[in-house]
Amino acid sequence: MRSAIHHQKAKKRGLWKKLVLFIMIIGVIIAVIGVVAFKLMVARQDVSLLEEPLPAATIIYDQNKEEALRISPKKAEAVSYDSLPEELIEAVVAVEDKRFFEHKGTDLQGIGRAMVTNLTNGKTVQGASTITQQLAKNVFLSQERTWTRKWKELLLAEKIEKNYDKQQILTFYLNQIYFGEGAWGIKKASELYFGVPVNELSLSQSALLAGIIKAPSALSPYSHPEEAKARRNVVLKLMKDQGKIDQAAYEASVKEPLHIQSSKPSSSDAIKYPYFIDQVIREASQKYGLTENEVLHGGFRIYTTMDTKMQEAAEDVYSQDSLFPASSSDQLIQSGAVLVDPKDGGIRALIGGRGEQPFRGFNRAVQLKRQPGSTMKPISVYTPALERGYTPDSTLMDEPVNFGGYQPKNAGGSYHGEVSIYEALIHSYNVPAVSLLNEMGIDAGMEAAKRFGIELTDTDRTLGLALGGLQEGVSPLAMAEAFGVFANDGTRIPAHSISRIDSADGETIAEFDSNVSVKVTEPAVARTMTAMLEGVVKEGTGDAASLGDRPVAGKTGTTEMPGTGGEGMKDNWFVGYTPQLVGAVWLGYDHTDTSHYLTTTSKAAAAVFQKLMSEALQDEPVMAFANMPAIAKKPKDTGKAKEEKEEKKDKDKDKPKHEKPGKDKHKEDKKKGPGEEHRGKGKKDKNDDD
Repeated sequence: MRSAIHHQKAKKRGLWKKLVLFIMIIGVIIAVIGVVAFKLMVARQDVSLLEEPLPAATIIYDQNKEEALRISPKKAEAVSYDSLPEELIEAVVAVEDKRFFEHKGTDLQGIGRAMVTNLTNGKTVQGASTITQQLAKNVFLSQERTWTRKWKELLLAEKIEKNYDKQQILTFYLNQIYFGEGAWGIKKASELYFGVPVNELSLSQSALLAGIIKAPSALSPYSHPEEAKARRNVVLKLMKDQGKIDQAAYEASVKEPLHIQSSKPSSSDAIKYPYFIDQVIREASQKYGLTENEVLHGGFRIYTTMDTKMQEAAEDVYSQDSLFPASSSDQLIQSGAVLVDPKDGGIRALIGGRGEQPFRGFNRAVQLKRQPGSTMKPISVYTPALERGYTPDSTLMDEPVNFGGYQPKNAGGSYHGEVSIYEALIHSYNVPAVSLLNEMGIDAGMEAAKRFGIELTDTDRTLGLALGGLQEGVSPLAMAEAFGVFANDGTRIPAHSISRIDSADGETIAEFDSNVSVKVTEPAVARTMTAMLEGVVKEGTGDAASLGDRPVAGKTGTTEMPGTGGEGMKDNWFVGYTPQLVGAVWLGYDHTDTSHYLTTTSKAAAAVFQKLMSEALQDEPVMAFANMPAIAKKPKDTGKAKEEKEEKKDKDKDKPKHEKPGKDKHKEDKKKGPGEEHRGKGKKDKNDDD
């Protein structure tokens, strides 16, 4: 019996051994087949294009899906490995791929390290692509982030490593990478930034160029010197930590100035629609995670919201100096403007500045942060007022007030007694707007601004919010998106320049979600605001924005320059719209001081808006605003009527003012006292309109 049991166990062990052996043999066969197949696939890769590296073109399409332009850089001038300074080689390797001279194209240690770092941080904070992989991607592949592309990248990297030595690979890489400011390749970058041949680059200069590779425009020493210097110092520290340089060399180099040329050499590599393309690159990075180098190197098909006719019209308008106020001799009055379709949020045209501007320089249409002045009144005061039961006919008092030390004044210093909300808005009286916000409570204005997409901070929680006294300010793009709410029956659609991004193979890798929208207010409120804002243009401060028979609504805005006795302005704004297009225009000096300020009213911005919209809408149908409520226009007081009004005013002097709907709801806010709620004065008091 025992013998039989022992025999059965021995038999089972024998079967298990055979099974394990069989599995091992199958595994070895599969591994061998895999290695052979991988080698065959690697062998099939053609990397001869490395001899003449030319990045693939990125194709930009307009809103009609017609090709607008190709971003295809000229062939970079090549240099040999012998002309690359040792400091440059070590700087690039230190920051881009520290195991470059050790791995065989793919760095498994780097991949493992990146995975651990990313898992620890809960997001992707570190990449694992080697210089060889980056070279393969830049020269041979589109930039979509898929497993298929990564697999192709791996095969190509292996083939590159088999066909070329490390020195050749690094030379190929540095000869075709983008260094910003139109500089493709290390030779052009060395000349553009430092005016020297590559072999004369110093340690500090080499570290600066190595640091630029990560984000060429954001780290350009011409446009962003502080960021470029900080990035250079990061590279120098990596070199020190990796034993490439000693402590003395590190300390000496981080103290050096940038040593860039005093002015950037002019470039003939002008790109079409530069400001719009700048926004496309920025949006591709911020929303879809693509780098500038990835977009510029190409392989993409980017479908945008641009209307080429409107963009060309806008560029033509901004080339006409006669449309803008006269500038000082040493600084040009700048401007930024944007045109947006309120129905879908598509940016139709965008201008980020006047005069000669570098590609991917400062884009005032989207990067500007300036106080919006009275263009905030419809957003932070009058919309929440209408939502609380006020009407255009509701009356307010325009008279001297003091809210705990804050004493807003009207432009010119005059007061107008009892006025309707409609009158206060179209003539941009400041005191009634501040009084109304105080009546409703500052939180009402803060909450409304948030709904309109205006980013605020706790420091903005003051009565100065009524007059656009924001701590950080806004961009023309933000204001255009906000005013699009009125043109779109109370619904806000995020402004965007990209509809879709496809790879070269036709695979969609990013797409705007057309279902994203935010209900800001009721259609009836939006239409009432439109009726009032149309009055701003017809009979108020915005008359210079009139488009003749074409209906247009909008709001003027100015911010006062302190120390000029009310005669100087820092900013001019006009934000307005027709049923099919919203436009926002800002005017001002980049650097405002006692010698550089505007002496014009907001009519200057309104005049630019008028020309911009006229040209943009030239071939578009004239449309009427839908279902707007009628607003009773109060006749001017004359004779007996005026006397009766004055008599009534005297009788009402001792009566409580601003007995409007919603007062009880905000008693708690009022108990705090306006002095507690309005903490700041100074510049927040200086946002007076015409």
